[in-house]
Amino acid sequence: MQEYLTTRELADLLRIGERKVYDLAASGEVPHVRAVGKLLFPRAEIAAWLNASRSGPRVAEPPLPAIVAGSHDPLLDWALRVSGSGLASYYDGSYDGLERLAERSAQAAGMHIREDGGWNRQALCDSIGQAPVVLIEIAHRQRGLLLAPGLGGVAGIADLKGRRVVLRQDSAASQRQFDDLLARHGLTCDDLRPLAAPARTEEELAIALHEGKAEAGFGLGALAGLYGLGFVALGEERFDLAVWRRAWFDPPMQKLMRFLASPACAARADELGGYDLSGLGRVHHNGASG
Repeated sequence: MQEYLTTRELADLLRIGERKVYDLAASGEVPHVRAVGKLLFPRAEIAAWLNASRSGPRVAEPPLPAIVAGSHDPLLDWALRVSGSGLASYYDGSYDGLERLAERSAQAAGMHIREDGGWNRQALCDSIGQAPVVLIEIAHRQRGLLLAPGLGGVAGIADLKGRRVVLRQDSAASQRQFDDLLARHGLTCDDLRPLAAPARTEEELAIALHEGKAEAGFGLGALAGLYGLGFVALGEERFDLAVWRRAWFDPPMQKLMRFLASPACAARADELGGYDLSGLGRVHHNGASG
C-alpha cells in the first residue's frame, strides 16, 4: 500500500509469474530499485512504463467520478473522511455498487457477496467480465444479529419469528444473505415484523436498534459497542474494494489505501472490534483487458 510494489504485487498486476518479473528487472526492461537485497518497483514509474508500452489508437476515456460506491463499511467510511483522500461515497449495497462500477459512475465499489468457495470475484466477473478492475481485500468482518439494548431471548435466526426486525434494501448483499439464513430455518420475512422502511446502510440499521425502533437486525459486530447493542455472531465475511485499474494509481485512491494500512486505521479497527485486517491489500482478481 506504499509507493513501491513488491515482486509479487507487480506479478499480480501484470498477470505473469514472479520469475518473469525478475527477468524483466535483470534485463533493465522494468523500472526498479534494489534495497537490502530486495527488488522494489516504484508505482508511479510502473504506471508510466505501462502507458509507454501501449500500441494502437489511443481513445480518450472520460474521467471516472471520484466516488466509492457499494456496500457501507464503518471502517472504510471513517477512513474516507479522515484520510483526506478527496473521494466521496455513495452507499446503496454491493449490487448497486457493481452496477455503478460497470457504468463507470464510480471508480470503486465495496462488496461482500458470498459465493461458492469465496467472495465477490464471480459477481464482479459476471458484471464486467475481464475489464481492467482490481479486487483488493480490505478486511474480514464479523456479521450476525445486532440486538436492541437489553434484549434477551434471541440466540439465533429461529428466535426472530414474530419479532420487530430492521431489514436492508434488496441491493444489499447482507439482505440476500439474511434471506438465505431465514430459508435455512424454514422462515421468510413474512414470519417477521419488519420496519416499513429498510436501513440503507449498516449504520442506519444500528441506529434504528439503538433508538428502539426494532429488536434485531442482521448487521456488523463492529457497530455493537459503538451503539450499545447486543451481538450474536453468525459468521465471518470478506469485504473487498473493486477499483478501476486506471483509478488505482491516482493520488486519491493511493492516499486512501496508504491510510487504510496505517497504524491509525489499525487502532480504529481494534476500537470498533470485529475486524481482521491481516489480508489488507491482497489482490483477489485483476482484470486482463486494458
